[in-house]
Amino acid sequence: MTQDSQTKIAKVFCIANQKGGVGKTTTAINLAAALVMQRQRVLLIDLDPQGNATMGSGVDKNTENANLYHVLIGEADIAQARVKSPTGQYDVLPANRELSGAEIDLVQMDDREQQLKNAIQTVISEYDFILIDCPPTLSLLTLNGLAGAHGVIIPMQCEYFALEGLSDLVNTIKRVHRNINPDLQLIGLLRVMFDSRVTLQQQVSAQIERHFGDKVFKAVVPRNVRLAEAPSHGMPGTVYDKSSRGAKAYIEFAKELVKRVKQDAKNKTVQNEPSHT
Repeated sequence: MTQDSQTKIAKVFCIANQKGGVGKTTTAINLAAALVMQRQRVLLIDLDPQGNATMGSGVDKNTENANLYHVLIGEADIAQARVKSPTGQYDVLPANRELSGAEIDLVQMDDREQQLKNAIQTVISEYDFILIDCPPTLSLLTLNGLAGAHGVIIPMQCEYFALEGLSDLVNTIKRVHRNINPDLQLIGLLRVMFDSRVTLQQQVSAQIERHFGDKVFKAVVPRNVRLAEAPSHGMPGTVYDKSSRGAKAYIEFAKELVKRVKQDAKNKTVQNEPSHT
């Protein structure tokens, strides 16, 4: 692959955490919308049969003719199934309960963990970022997400039990990197639902920074009512109330992520340049 073609393909990131209720979907939706504000071309893939990322993007999960299920079993491609979020202005590959059946269908396929990756390759040059909202379980669906991604962004609460789940997820990423996808890496940890008044949260946050260093994003998303309200209106919090503390935090996070990706690309270019000795 030439350097020129490399600059034109999307960065594919899973938003993942094996613990439920930690703000994965909130992060996926708001990051997608905030990246659009940074003039990035974005596709959000809803890999969760609950379809929350679909609904939270203002897309009715039950009226679309084709969705991610049809893509995974080969009945449609992403270009046919994607729709534009009317509120966030990014593209969405929707999901609904049908996706639960994909597990059974995938088991019978060759390269079953590579189906999503193969589908993404057909549109990867059309976007700057492709975000995958993963389900909380380590299923064949999640494995498809990890197999098709360049990296993982982990949203996490700064609570005691979150640390235990975090080590499990990091080990999963390492196993997938070793056995299925050598491109996969931990992009970073995003602290969400953060309450600076709670001493334990401050302590866990400091512990995460000590252990993961520069893998911890500087942006911190506070616990915020406006972010929680936004999905019921079918829109990202960054659109619902751009001036809220939660929205501002996700906008800062998007800027930080774009900057980090550009810096990584720059570093790789320098490493690949021939030395003139």
